[in-house]
Amino acid sequence: MNGTDPLRPPTPSFGTVPRSALPVAARFGPWRTRMAWLLAWRNLAHDRSRFAVTLVGIVFAVVLIAMQVGLFLGFSDATTVIILHSRADFWIAARGTQNFEMALPLDKQALYQARSVPGVAHAERLLVQFGPWKKPGGGNEGVLVVGSDLNTGLAGPWNLVAGRLEDLRQPDAVLIDRVYMDKLGVSGTGVATEINGRRARVVGLTQGIRSFTTSPWIFTALRTGQRFAGLDAEQSNYVIGTFAPGADPARVRADLTRALPRADVYLSAQLAERTRDYWMFTTGAGASVLVSAVLGLLVGSVIVAQVLYATTVDHLTEFGTLRAMGAPRTFIYKIILGQAAISATLGHIPGALVAMALAKGSELAAAVILIPLGLVLGLYWVTLAMCILASLVSIRKAMGIDPAMVFQR
Repeated sequence: MNGTDPLRPPTPSFGTVPRSALPVAARFGPWRTRMAWLLAWRNLAHDRSRFAVTLVGIVFAVVLIAMQVGLFLGFSDATTVIILHSRADFWIAARGTQNFEMALPLDKQALYQARSVPGVAHAERLLVQFGPWKKPGGGNEGVLVVGSDLNTGLAGPWNLVAGRLEDLRQPDAVLIDRVYMDKLGVSGTGVATEINGRRARVVGLTQGIRSFTTSPWIFTALRTGQRFAGLDAEQSNYVIGTFAPGADPARVRADLTRALPRADVYLSAQLAERTRDYWMFTTGAGASVLVSAVLGLLVGSVIVAQVLYATTVDHLTEFGTLRAMGAPRTFIYKIILGQAAISATLGHIPGALVAMALAKGSELAAAVILIPLGLVLGLYWVTLAMCILASLVSIRKAMGIDPAMVFQR
């Protein structure tokens, strides 16, 4: 009636695939994989609005997952920031200490007992105490005071952007982080305040030293910190130190444990792991962030699955034509999986860039988002897996069609 042969299968359109390419596809020869990728791209690009929706869904999923995992990494880093930035090899704390921030004062003999153990090159005291900070404009804020030995600097402040470390030798001198200036009511250096009812003066600022708790870190000299906490000169919360060159860390730790039976002895990595596990899992804070990341993955998968499924359904006739022409099942698989791979790649790139920009902006916020290069690369494979899993529904629909449908009017 219209000049066409009713028994001849309709020509598959696949968007704007040129007719000259069809004989190659029909033979399914050596160019099979290349043609499958071409058809996959034409399928997606044929309906640009739908393809844009697919990419937006993937970008949204990538950003959401990256933000949640980045927050988890940022929180995890904040729980161990003092430990991992110190140069101490071992940490001695009161028996039963579960995390770095909460440790009872040590017996004054702990320092001398640690120094007497063979393999210990140096040992010193470190103070970590909560205290009330009196804001200059009124009101109080809880802070964590870190008092360290300024002569060695094993666990002192870093990233100073104002003032000098030597300024902490002045009476009542403290350092705070720039991120917490508004929280503490400080406009700059030179501001005088009180910690636990005792005079303190801000002599410098650090950048990027965040606390996992709501209490900012306050750095000072050991003796000044003891005065803020109301402790005598022999008391502290930790004894930290370094091993002698060539000493076996495990053996020296065992000797320290025997020498201090009423204390816990940790290597730096062990205390960091214990503190991290306490804050991230015992309190449930880390689990909530990971659950949010999983929800982001599920939401993104649903969006991508719906769009890829709709794209496949729109071209069921073309898939039926290919099957009627003798196309093997693997060729159909390659087309649909190619759509998933293209969508994953084009969606991951802008999503990762947006996430990295947001992470960069968080450097000035109280909650930092860490997105290292390894996370960006790993997230690509997560995105690809998400898109491939979403395309499985499309594969089942495409392979379930009857090739004879192409002969029906």
